Amino acid sequence: MKPQRLNYGDRVGVIAPAGPPIEEDLKRGLDVLRSLGLDPVLGAHVLNQNHTFSYLAARDEERLEDLHRMFLDPCIKAVFCARGGYGTARLAPYLDYSMISCNPKVFWGYSDITYLHTAIYKYSNLVTFHGPMVASDLGRTPLNKETILSLGQLFMPKNITFRYPEFPFNSIQNGKADGILVGGNLTVLADSMGTEFELNTDDRILLIEEINEPAYRIDAMLLQLQLAGKFAHVKGVILGDFNLKVSELVETQKVLRQFFMPYKFPVLQGFPSGHCTPNYGIPLGTRVHLDTTALLLQVEAGVN
Repeated sequence: MKPQRLNYGDRVGVIAPAGPPIEEDLKRGLDVLRSLGLDPVLGAHVLNQNHTFSYLAARDEERLEDLHRMFLDPCIKAVFCARGGYGTARLAPYLDYSMISCNPKVFWGYSDITYLHTAIYKYSNLVTFHGPMVASDLGRTPLNKETILSLGQLFMPKNITFRYPEFPFNSIQNGKADGILVGGNLTVLADSMGTEFELNTDDRILLIEEINEPAYRIDAMLLQLQLAGKFAHVKGVILGDFNLKVSELVETQKVLRQFFMPYKFPVLQGFPSGHCTPNYGIPLGTRVHLDTTALLLQVEAGVN
């Protein structure tokens, strides 16, 4: 189920379902949304402080309330996340997935928001968007034009093509595949194993991104997915940005190549999505065509 496209002048909600945003970054991000012709509305608890756990934006029930209110409000046409961090796994068991199904709208974020992407797709059947967030990306200085332009896909329902050399792709395993796109942050995907929100990768294309994890942790998390059977029936893999320290680049590259080389499905590396600049948004739950020989990724429109 795809949400309706946005129109200039639409009111859009901004929530903080995970960590607390930096207020100045949030203000700059809101100005970016306004520059796109949108009218952002802050959730009631976005700037609340969680006095028990400083790594959460507000109490669990407050963050959940903001999310529910934005989906229930017919005047709100999209829900943008302010930042990631940690906290969405605490909300997933309590989301009203039936209500979300009855009020489909654009839901946009990445990183820790991966938990909500997976849960909403599984229980509400709604296409959601893995994309740059209001405070942590749109609020950065200097602004990145390509990151902002990637929000244009919300206003016009058209397919998107990413191809080399415009994008810095390389192939770890050659081949072609078609399937529904799923995935997101590797840590969050690994954390969900064994829960009711565990990702289904069968006959799907898996997107993976990460931030600043040492090579052995990347190895361990990929192994965890492997042992959970997540690569047994996957159609292909897209490796987003891993935002690595220079000291980890070479060893992590070895980990990725040695891990994926034995598989027969195509593996594309270098998609600029995740904790990177530019950070391209991409709809999860839509059909994609992956061709790692031609270094090409075609993505179905995420809105109606």
